[in-house]
Amino acid sequence: MTRRAALAALVMVLAVTAAWWALALWPTGPAAPAWLERTREVCFGVSRNGLPDVAGWAVLISEPFGMLAFLGLVWRDELVETLGELRRTTLGRIAVGVASVALASGICAATVRVAMATPTSVAFGAGSSAQPPPDRLDRTAPALSLVDQHGTTVRLEDFRGRPVMIAFAYAHCQTVCPLLVHDAVVAMERAKESDPALLIVTLDPWRDTPARLAAITRAWNLPAGVRLLGGTVAEVERTLDGWKIPRARDGNTGEIVHPTSVYFIDKRGRLAFLASGDASRLAALIGRL
Repeated sequence: MTRRAALAALVMVLAVTAAWWALALWPTGPAAPAWLERTREVCFGVSRNGLPDVAGWAVLISEPFGMLAFLGLVWRDELVETLGELRRTTLGRIAVGVASVALASGICAATVRVAMATPTSVAFGAGSSAQPPPDRLDRTAPALSLVDQHGTTVRLEDFRGRPVMIAFAYAHCQTVCPLLVHDAVVAMERAKESDPALLIVTLDPWRDTPARLAAITRAWNLPAGVRLLGGTVAEVERTLDGWKIPRARDGNTGEIVHPTSVYFIDKRGRLAFLASGDASRLAALIGRL
């Protein structure tokens, strides 16, 4: 009976660990429920690349090792005997083999998930509010004329007299885009006395079609007034080229490597800043427009 209890406890620890890591790392699309995002943030924190923060990684790694160490102290002999018996039977060897394959698959999946997020954040940098303010550019802003989630054509000149933030993201992005959009929205709300406009241009016109923009807006929980822009592939690609947005699209998966920079347009319609960073840094730049 004791050996069965020890084995059951081991299985429970492995199952809880798998569920814990899946909760933290399982890729989520733009339609992910808000409660899931809030749960991840509370349990693991969220870094700018969409992965757990330092404290979250500490929890993910220390908890299973702590539980396994406790089992080893309490039921070490029972576990050794039970695992030995499993290896001596065909059914037991199959069970151990399946568990080993599942463990290896989980480790590989976690490695791939981290690898997919890390290059973007390393290559382009997320920035922080502690960085020095960027130099003012004072350049003519490139042309921008795309349709929004309401089917209305939006032009940059429509916002003359207001500061404008322009971010580039896409709905299937599971790493930096949700954080980029979140920070831009929070910055807009913090700087509401300046009445800034926020335009988000899709990087993925193949999937973020004009017909889907309204659904993406709801999935991202964008406040009223934020305009999500798209168009035909040719129109969006021409716009991205005009703004000189560096990007690399994987033709097989559709994943896009891109920067997390935000463009700031002053009230005269001039390109004032190109910067990245958290909501505080972005809000501070709005105040300089």
